Amino acid sequence: MFLPGTHLSFPAHILRGVDALSRLGHTLDASMDQLFVIGGKTALSVVMPRLQHLMQTQAEWKNRQIVQEAWYGGEVSQQHIDALVAQVTASSANVIVAVGGGKALDISKVVAQVCRVPVVMIPTIAATCAAVSTVSVLYDESGHYIGLFKLDKAPDIVVLDPVLIATAPVRWLSAGLGDTLAKLYEYRVISGGEPDYSLNMAAFAQSKLCYQLIERFGGAACGEVMRGEAGTALEQVMDAIFIYAGFTSIMGVGDHVAAAHALFDGFTVLEKTREFGHGLLVGYGNLCLLALESRSDAEILAAIQLAKQCGVPVSLNEIASLNEEEIAEIVETAIQTPDMANMPFPVTIEMLLNAIQRVDRLAG
Repeated sequence: MFLPGTHLSFPAHILRGVDALSRLGHTLDASMDQLFVIGGKTALSVVMPRLQHLMQTQAEWKNRQIVQEAWYGGEVSQQHIDALVAQVTASSANVIVAVGGGKALDISKVVAQVCRVPVVMIPTIAATCAAVSTVSVLYDESGHYIGLFKLDKAPDIVVLDPVLIATAPVRWLSAGLGDTLAKLYEYRVISGGEPDYSLNMAAFAQSKLCYQLIERFGGAACGEVMRGEAGTALEQVMDAIFIYAGFTSIMGVGDHVAAAHALFDGFTVLEKTREFGHGLLVGYGNLCLLALESRSDAEILAAIQLAKQCGVPVSLNEIASLNEEEIAEIVETAIQTPDMANMPFPVTIEMLLNAIQRVDRLAG
């Protein structure tokens, strides 16, 4: 099998650990002095006062200024991308600072590429690896999944500060844990557990590391966040969610998402499930993937127990009250996605429905 040439891009700087945000000024290039801040509304309210404090108290910020701040728009849609590109272009900005969750970070990466300026990622929730990855997930104005935007390069600077993550609701950490567990579950089924070539082998090894860190620290990390603590366990799973999961995404040559993400794609067709949370839905999809693989009850029960420790839903009822027609719509949509086509065997509607029912039954 011929492996085509590969372009790998990793963040130039990753600042991690308690109060990592305070080290940002030391890391910004001198040319990055006109900041355009893009983010979610809550994230902007949390991060902007901290940035302004740094600008007032640290010498490294003396000649820098925030030229504008903007809400990202609510969806990673072409309309919002175009609006932000126009705002950045009209400003004097020479660096974009993205704050918030996956969608705010994803749209900022696209805008930065279009505007040809560097981008800094400051995640305020640990729900996905968007801060590190070289793709952005695109949606339409209604929140329906469209596809992936492949970026030319990784973000320039990533700030992983557990103090910020510990102030967010624990459900977003749970989402990140569910999404990161998929790195192992999905890459394993696609590769048959024996990937070819060094990059795929490295990606698979890191997906195993993600699983091991979550298995060891996931429950404790959730406990820390529920107490508002930026503790050791949280730092460990943040490494898994952002760094190792992000590197798995970057290094994996070819497809590395399958049925778990396909089921998430299916959930986006319904208003009542669309906003539940990408990683939480993927985390539930992981369990259904194991059932599709016809893995043993013991293995699925162990995965259910780990999901429960991490706050990931383990049954449909934990996501929403769905009737048969709504479940059918979710399943039919999931079956038709490119993600499901990455499975090593054809998946039918009946197979996916049976997998959902089996997981629900084992979850009790």
